[in-house]
Amino acid sequence: MKEQKTSFWHKDSTRSVIASLLSILIGLLVGAVLILIVGVSNKSLGLKSAWEGIRLVLFGLFSTGRDASGALTFGFNPTSIGNMLFRATPLILTGLSVATAFKTGLFNIGAPGQYLAGTCATLFIALSIPSEQVSPVIIWLLAFLGGMAAGALWGAIPGMLKALLNINEVITAIMFNWIGLYMVNDIMYGKGKSPMYDLASTKTYSLRKAAPQAMIPSLGMSELFGKLQSVTIAIFIAIFFAIIVYVILNKTAFGYELRACGFNKNAARYAGINEKRNIILAMMISGALAGVGAGLYYLSTVAEWNPQVSTALPAMGFNGISTALLACSNPIGTIFSSLFISYITVGGTKLSTQYYTKEIADVITALIIYLCAFSLLFKNKIRALLVGKAKRVSVGKGGDD
Repeated sequence: MKEQKTSFWHKDSTRSVIASLLSILIGLLVGAVLILIVGVSNKSLGLKSAWEGIRLVLFGLFSTGRDASGALTFGFNPTSIGNMLFRATPLILTGLSVATAFKTGLFNIGAPGQYLAGTCATLFIALSIPSEQVSPVIIWLLAFLGGMAAGALWGAIPGMLKALLNINEVITAIMFNWIGLYMVNDIMYGKGKSPMYDLASTKTYSLRKAAPQAMIPSLGMSELFGKLQSVTIAIFIAIFFAIIVYVILNKTAFGYELRACGFNKNAARYAGINEKRNIILAMMISGALAGVGAGLYYLSTVAEWNPQVSTALPAMGFNGISTALLACSNPIGTIFSSLFISYITVGGTKLSTQYYTKEIADVITALIIYLCAFSLLFKNKIRALLVGKAKRVSVGKGGDD
């Protein structure tokens, strides 16, 4: 009997992409209306300013300023594009972190804590290894791998509590986020004597000044994007990890076991799959990916950790949830969802030139992510439309016969 092939439009992956695109489109439309309302209701702004605000949100990445007449100009802006790539790099990894846990039926809200553990290990190793004795390539690789290992360790704890004691991973992950924050602050500060802390500037040592050998190499990327020093080969490392995770989850027996636990833990156990081991491993992998994101971020030296004022969890960990939702937990999809969120964020920073607040971009992103929560509803509606259309076509062909 010949197996009937599923058409392109009836595939679950196709419907997932359409659902995400619908969420993006509706979110952008609502954001445009919001900018329009703010512009029209403010006499100092007006309709023209509102239209310019909408253009900056949609195409701000390509904004090159204003011409002599004061009109907005657009074109190739290497600095903005480089900024987008840099912002997207850790976001891809935290998105992968959350998506991997989702695939195993787990909700890893502990990515911020795992990201912090990766931050601590990365900076400690990068600033502690003497460059006179060790090759720069080895230093940044060791710092990178150290961040990965620290994230994996911090993710393993909620995983073990879930697997062995059946304690909800959401509760333990939230607790370990805050434990991680203050523990990392204390380790980094070290009563002012830590190798990572500079009493003179009261902040973590700048890698670019204290340990330039620990930076991830640019290999010409910085010069390509407006001499933006934070643009390195890290974006390619992030994409590589996304591809690896996709292959593991979809092309290996181990990935099948992880996904089987996500579909039905009891059925997986009945089939002979060790669900406890897979839960722990899934959380370790998830934590390792978050730690990698921290390593790629801080080894690009765009920012330094300040333990005295770090009393809030890093937003990058929570943004990974948004990335995973928008990508429908597809590892390859996290690349594009991260780039899109970074694209909107960079465009939003240009709004300050229009007397709008750049937080409007965050509102638009939040709307899109909120709508992604209804992706199952969108997918079911799309499926109903496609099934209804197929039935009408079938009836039409039967009538002709």
